[in-house]
Amino acid sequence: MRWRRLFHVIGAVVGAVGFAMLVPAVIALIYGETAEAWRIFLAALVTGIAGWSVWKYLEPPRGLTTREGFAIVGLSWIAMAFFGTLPYLMTGEITSFTDAFFETAAGFTTTGSSIVEDPAGLSHGILIWRALTQWIGGMGIILLSVAILPLLGIGGVELARAEAPGVSPDRLTPRFRETAKRLWYLYVGLTVVEAILLSAGDMTVYEGLAHALTTMPTGGFSTHVGSLGAFSSYSQWVVIVFMVLAGVSFALHFRGLANPKAYLRNAEFRLFTGIIGAASVVIAIGIWASPFHDTIRHSIFTAVSLVTGTGYATADFGLWPVALQIMVLGLMFVGGMTGSTGGSVKPFRLGVLFQAARADLRRVIHPRGVFPVRFGRSIVKDTVVESIQSFFLLYMFIFMTGTLLFGILVSVRGGGFDLVTAISAVASAIGNIGPGLSEVGPASNYAAIPGETKWLLSFLMIVGRLEIFPVILLFSRELWRK
Repeated sequence: MRWRRLFHVIGAVVGAVGFAMLVPAVIALIYGETAEAWRIFLAALVTGIAGWSVWKYLEPPRGLTTREGFAIVGLSWIAMAFFGTLPYLMTGEITSFTDAFFETAAGFTTTGSSIVEDPAGLSHGILIWRALTQWIGGMGIILLSVAILPLLGIGGVELARAEAPGVSPDRLTPRFRETAKRLWYLYVGLTVVEAILLSAGDMTVYEGLAHALTTMPTGGFSTHVGSLGAFSSYSQWVVIVFMVLAGVSFALHFRGLANPKAYLRNAEFRLFTGIIGAASVVIAIGIWASPFHDTIRHSIFTAVSLVTGTGYATADFGLWPVALQIMVLGLMFVGGMTGSTGGSVKPFRLGVLFQAARADLRRVIHPRGVFPVRFGRSIVKDTVVESIQSFFLLYMFIFMTGTLLFGILVSVRGGGFDLVTAISAVASAIGNIGPGLSEVGPASNYAAIPGETKWLLSFLMIVGRLEIFPVILLFSRELWRK
């Protein structure tokens, strides 16, 4: 492991985060929040100097290996969360480092869990920083660096593999950097379009921008304590459309622009939309009430928000019947498509797992038969099936272990959190959802969670965002061995 090259890239990422802090500083100045603006600018200066000085004086990363790519991604996201706390702490909007780290981790990982009881009480600059952390984390700061900054040489593909280890990077062009640029153009374009559409409704320009910055990364931070329930049905339908767009593979969007039939030909897209449709119908039946259009809107909104991992809410599903709450918990394990900004397990993996189980059952009946695993019309290689099975096993192991640790930590502190709170909080954290059930439901927040438990959930958020392997490998001797 070449440490100088490792920290060269991490320094560039931290420097980029510092540069991004200038945006909320400018917003604060526009709204007359002079003191907050200078404090955010100071946070940007500290972060920028720390990052860019490390980048400048260490060795350029030419020829990064896959091991170094995994290490860089895991350490970069931890560094981003650490320095991202500075705007909160320096402005005094959040005074506890634990709370600030939790909020920042929830932002960069697009989880949407929050310790802020009333977002409307925050300054305009901090609200935009809160939203911007999700927007940056949505497509990935590493991908941004590959696309914009000529810093990573030929190591770009290794970093992309590390951010999405379950699936090979989907190239739209022969050069990965050009592919990354195209994905970012689309990401920025959709964000702008949504901001304009939201501003044309009952949202102000500021609110429209803030919600666009948190919809496209499937983040879920809102400017109001009531989330999207505080806005009109028009705004909610706009957000539904863009949550679905954000949950679809961005590479598929590019192909769909040239040929719309590409969507229907994609097996994962059909499974993704099918799950949303089925969940919407079940929820609508379970909460049926008049007027009819409100029931339909709330059911579709909730299904889309949970499946994509956005975490917005228009209704408190913690008050729904137990059967629906169980389904809500199950939807937290779905996630957006591979190549989207959504987290969790993802429909592709779920589909392959189902087909692999089906093939095993057929082999029991026909021991000499050959039953390849298919997803759509394609045969899935055995190595890919094994990788997905390993991922799912690790995912469920971390989920169960996290739930156990959550229970132990709150018990030590004498907390009165029940099993439903523990299960849903951990599932929400590793799936990058946001709200859970019971004490952490849509009508509540994570402020009352003990400090040690917030660190556990913050760790699980990062693990889930990076799809387990880059963070877990940081604790492996094999990764650091020469």
